[in-house]
Amino acid sequence: MKIAVYGATGMIGSRVVAEALTRGHAVTGITRSAAALPEGVHPVQGDAGDAELAKRVAAEADVVVSAIGPSRTGGDRREFLAQVRTLAETLGGARLLVVGGAGSLLVGDHRLVDDPEFPDLYKAEALIGAESLDYIRGLGESADWTYFSPAPLIQPGTRTGEYKTATDSPAGDAISAEDYAVAMLDEIEKPAFRRQRFTAAN
Repeated sequence: MKIAVYGATGMIGSRVVAEALTRGHAVTGITRSAAALPEGVHPVQGDAGDAELAKRVAAEADVVVSAIGPSRTGGDRREFLAQVRTLAETLGGARLLVVGGAGSLLVGDHRLVDDPEFPDLYKAEALIGAESLDYIRGLGESADWTYFSPAPLIQPGTRTGEYKTATDSPAGDAISAEDYAVAMLDEIEKPAFRRQRFTAAN
């Protein structure tokens, strides 16, 4: 399968790339800088907001993975929404999987981001992430999409190959970035959440 990964050198994107390679897929890694990618990855320097680039990438891919996120370095966080929109609008016949945030997951009758104890440091980013989910859901049947929210805590760890899934409420408290990538590739290879949001936890 031909898989294009935007944000291919980030914490999650790099692990999605590594997992895809170990499974024998043809991987294109799109990055803003000329950062080094693993051997076997076709490197493309560019931005997810570049519609012409996105169209070319999607035309040569079976699956497009958006592993980008809102800026954490003082940039315009809403640029992320524009980039996701660009990827969705240039898909052609490819499938789109979006690495989302956990803030939009539901606990009882409210989102995690709306909880009084949600860390202020991550609130603005989480709200933008929730907007991206609303946008993706609004695509309905017009695109082949899946939105994948991680557990509330995701960080580098161990690849166990074991995880549990849920849809709109947390499946657990944490997941390693490695097992998130396993779940991502499992969904790519054997779709179970087409045109849905899902989440996974260890």
